[in-house]
Amino acid sequence: MIKNIDHIGIAVKSLDESLPLYTETLKLELEGIETVESQGVKVAFIMAGNTRLELLEALSPESPIAKFIEKRGEGIHHVALGVDDIEARIEELKQSGLRMIDDTSRKGAHAADVAFVHPKSTAGVLYELCEQALSKEEQG
Repeated sequence: MIKNIDHIGIAVKSLDESLPLYTETLKLELEGIETVESQGVKVAFIMAGNTRLELLEALSPESPIAKFIEKRGEGIHHVALGVDDIEARIEELKQSGLRMIDDTSRKGAHAADVAFVHPKSTAGVLYELCEQALSKEEQG
C-alpha cells in the first residue's frame, strides 16, 4: 500500500529567510522552487538523502499554511506517503475508518496526485498520499 516516505512538508513564513539554513548550513541541495496556486503555496524542494523536504510558504493569509503557522508556528506540517493508484488507496483508508480531507485526489507540486488524511483520525499527524506523475522515461 505505502511505497515510501515521498517527502516531509515543513511550513515556513519565508522561503528567502528559511532556505539558507538548509542550503548553506545543512549543505542540502535545492532542487527548485514552484508555485502551486491551487494549494496557495510556494514550495522549495530540497533533497535530504533519499527523502525530499518541501518548504511551504503561504501565498496569502487565507492559505492553509498561513493558518497552520498562525496556530502552531513554523515546523513540520505533514508527512507525504508515496503510493500507487491513489484513488484505490483513498477508498481503502476510508473503508478502514480513516477520515479524509480529500475524497478524491487533486494536483499538487511536481504534477503529483495528492490527497490528505484528516489528522483527527491519525493521532494528530497530517498525512498526504502522493502518487508521483510518471517521468517521460517511465511513460515509454
